[in-house]
Amino acid sequence: MSTDFFILMKSELSITLIIFILLVLKVWDGFKDNSTYLHITNVLLLLNFAVGFIYSNEGVLFNGMFHTSTLLVFEKSILNLGTLLISLQAYDWLKTHKHVPEFYILLLTTLLGMFFMISSGNFLMFYLGLELASIPLAALANFDLEKLKSSEAAVKMILLSAFSSCILLFGISLLYGCTGTLSFTELPALITAGHLQVLSLIFIFVGFAFKISAVPFHLWTADVYEGAPVSVTAYLSVISKAAIVFVFIAALGPLFLNFPALSYNILFLTIILTITVGNLFAIRQDNIKRFLAFSSIAQAGYILLGLSAGNQMGTTATVYFLLVYIFSNLGAFGVIGLVSAHADKENVSDYKSFYKTNPYLSWILAISLFSLAGVPPTAGFFGKMFLVTAGASHGNYSLVIIASINMIVSLYYYLRIVKAMFVDPNETPIPKIKGSIPAQMALIICMIGVIVIGFASCIYGYINSLTF
Repeated sequence: MSTDFFILMKSELSITLIIFILLVLKVWDGFKDNSTYLHITNVLLLLNFAVGFIYSNEGVLFNGMFHTSTLLVFEKSILNLGTLLISLQAYDWLKTHKHVPEFYILLLTTLLGMFFMISSGNFLMFYLGLELASIPLAALANFDLEKLKSSEAAVKMILLSAFSSCILLFGISLLYGCTGTLSFTELPALITAGHLQVLSLIFIFVGFAFKISAVPFHLWTADVYEGAPVSVTAYLSVISKAAIVFVFIAALGPLFLNFPALSYNILFLTIILTITVGNLFAIRQDNIKRFLAFSSIAQAGYILLGLSAGNQMGTTATVYFLLVYIFSNLGAFGVIGLVSAHADKENVSDYKSFYKTNPYLSWILAISLFSLAGVPPTAGFFGKMFLVTAGASHGNYSLVIIASINMIVSLYYYLRIVKAMFVDPNETPIPKIKGSIPAQMALIICMIGVIVIGFASCIYGYINSLTF
């Protein structure tokens, strides 16, 4: 029994152990500068990522409240990889920060909450994981302590997150009142066509929609992304969103299958609004973090398109796209983070003639944006192709057409940044930036992922075998 406990909860125990080590190092306070602490933390995160590939097993713990499988372990490994890349990219920013231990303790506590959400066997465990993940995220959004926008971002996030949690809890309470259980395995069989159950599922969906920034529950996203530090913005855009989608696949999807007409209508409207509004608002942004905020909103619409299929193809395409999305988005945020840390520039107009002084970073940013836009031969093209194919497999042809048209629209605002870097003149471009070795390693890994994953069909085949 004890052996099963350590094997099934290896990801959660690994994160807990790292948090404990970081707390000990914080109390010891024996480092003269942040560099040593950052190197130790990155090594620990690398070991944590490797834990996901050690022997895994399927099973349940705590009377079904916690469960795991090979797919869930793979999903956690994706989040571990993204967290490691964000940590490497944050090196240039954190090496002069006063509160590095606190940053990582909050970050890993949030990740631990996400792991509990993913492995939750009922809504109670899910909600506990959600709160464990959400509260430290608000503190991270306020980690640029000297900036008023950072405090504003934290206040908006915690208030709106509280409202969405209340809506989610209300839906869960209604569902429990109708069925008498919160177990994800028991609920599908107890779901009927009752009006109160329909209402409860709508409230629950609203709570999920807020967390992935789906329209019309997206209004917090741009302000929080702009005010938070770049590394925290990257974490919100990639890790937080991916975790919620993984929970959606495991928990909410089976419940909605009992209401095919309702789920189709809700997803149809949400997907159209999310993709279209995200694209239209991204066009008019000058702050590059707000730009990527609306870009991530549009990407959430494409993710929902894959989920709308409601079959194995949709699940495989969604998990595959999220893997690609991590490399693509973190490639872009890695460059933006370096520019912000070294030059304190965060507007699109600041990137004019960026290629003249930083050709290496310009190409990384351009390739990342091409992948986000779905331009071949980047991995983003294959990711969106699989999502659209999954949507079409369920007969959602109108959604596929609207999504395809919006992909063309997105080319305009992604290419606007590429044009600024390579074409637009600027007498005083951003000076040459030399990032640290960890930051450069993270960018190289992102580029390998963006270029290689699309052509490595074995990765898609492996994910497909896990979703069977």
